[in-house]
Amino acid sequence: MAKKRRSLLYLAFIIALCSLLGGLYGPRVEVASAANEDDIRNSLKVFTKVYNVVEENFADQLNPDKALYKGAIPGMLRTLDPHSNFFDPRDFQLLREDQKGHYYGVGMTVAERNKKTIVIMPFTGSPAYKAGIRPGDVIMTVNDKTTENLTTTEVADLLKGPRGTQVQIVIAREGNDKPLIFNVIRDEISRKSVQDAIWLKKDQGIAYMDIESFNETTSPEVEENLKRLGETNIKGLILDMRDNPGGLLNEGVAVADRFLRKGQVVVSHRGRASAEKTYVARRGNGNHDFPIVVLVNRFSASAAEIVAGALQDHDRGWILGENTFGKGLVQTVFPLQENTGLALTTAKYYTPSNRLIQRDYSHISFFDYYNHKDLDSKNLLDAKMTDSGRTVYGGGGISPDEKFESPKINNFQRQLLTKFAFFNFSKRYFGARDVKLPQNWTPDQSILNEFHAFLLKEGFVFTEAEFAENNDWTKRFLRKEMYITAFSADEARRITVETDPMVEKAIDSLPKAKALLESAKRVIVQRLAK
Repeated sequence: MAKKRRSLLYLAFIIALCSLLGGLYGPRVEVASAANEDDIRNSLKVFTKVYNVVEENFADQLNPDKALYKGAIPGMLRTLDPHSNFFDPRDFQLLREDQKGHYYGVGMTVAERNKKTIVIMPFTGSPAYKAGIRPGDVIMTVNDKTTENLTTTEVADLLKGPRGTQVQIVIAREGNDKPLIFNVIRDEISRKSVQDAIWLKKDQGIAYMDIESFNETTSPEVEENLKRLGETNIKGLILDMRDNPGGLLNEGVAVADRFLRKGQVVVSHRGRASAEKTYVARRGNGNHDFPIVVLVNRFSASAAEIVAGALQDHDRGWILGENTFGKGLVQTVFPLQENTGLALTTAKYYTPSNRLIQRDYSHISFFDYYNHKDLDSKNLLDAKMTDSGRTVYGGGGISPDEKFESPKINNFQRQLLTKFAFFNFSKRYFGARDVKLPQNWTPDQSILNEFHAFLLKEGFVFTEAEFAENNDWTKRFLRKEMYITAFSADEARRITVETDPMVEKAIDSLPKAKALLESAKRVIVQRLAK
């Protein structure tokens, strides 16, 4: 009887959810017509009958959580669009952590390698970093609970806890015969969405800022970084949004606002049950009109595309890279019962020139949609103009003003990257050594020889000619990986940025951004004079 009541509770839950999608629940959704209500009721009756038959007759005992959370509800949402999504309690908790930009724990990323949970990287300044936990450490137990047969998510949950509480982590480290015990005090872990901005060429005033996502702290982080550098000192900015999946709409608007003139349109959105709303720059850039080159790729999406589209349509930034992902749909997150949540597409957004950059998903699978390879798609019927009169198109993401393709990796490089050669070498190198390296360290010939011997011992297949041809590339990746352990993830990121071919190209493209900015100003002045 208890099981039956539980099933009915879940059934009531999905009925409420279906009603929400059908227009019967919540002030955000229009009331459906009587005919539609009848259709919905009939559909729910069919679903109820099917559910009861499955529950009573399936060969194995039915798991209501799996049937609904992993089956019926996601299946229903997949008939709508690729971005409406249901979050079970665990996923909803992670979503909120991502949006807030912080959680309480020890501060490190972990992953499964060879059926073991290993530390990938402690966050700079985190409790794990201060305690001396290193990349490559194998987590054996957490508070006496073995990690064997646990997923990385389960291990991560064990490491989290209230601020100020202690967690004991037992580590196996290569080069050490006995396990290492770390008693770490949990603290608030801030997940920066904006990595610390740096000077690429301070004497020329060229700065670099990397926005990795858009959460509740993104616009304050942008403001803090500009203040730290001294915005009046900036003569050119490289704004990196490669691999940025997006996030909160209002934070994307706030970041775009920071670089536009007061009053300029940032984005607008409208939907069936969502009134049209236009967002404009309320604060503006305070006359800091330095040229901007925006770096994007095929994985730049959502709020990242809002920022890129606003800067492009107003000729404020020169877009460099690949066509962006092409996500022009807005999701509203509805908290539901049982600590679950629903991200439902409620509107479509349009760039300042009124183009819809959403890619067509009506005739392809979701797999092909998310793994799109056509980086030149566009809707020729959705042609619009930027402020200076340049033609831009909707239907295929934000098309760059200048295309840039990263150099393709060869077979030798692919083998080393896919088999984690640099990570594993660094782990072994520092296993029984002091982790300190001199400032501005670069791999010398002795390190290359040691790495060469390591590759042979681990069964990597390559010729001596291949190793010699990739000498510079190998040194670059060795330096990056070994900096994480010897210094910090932040230092490793800095040297990676300084030697990034696309960043170097962006510096060369700053004069184009400046010319575009000046051209747009002239056109606007001419229009106002008429």
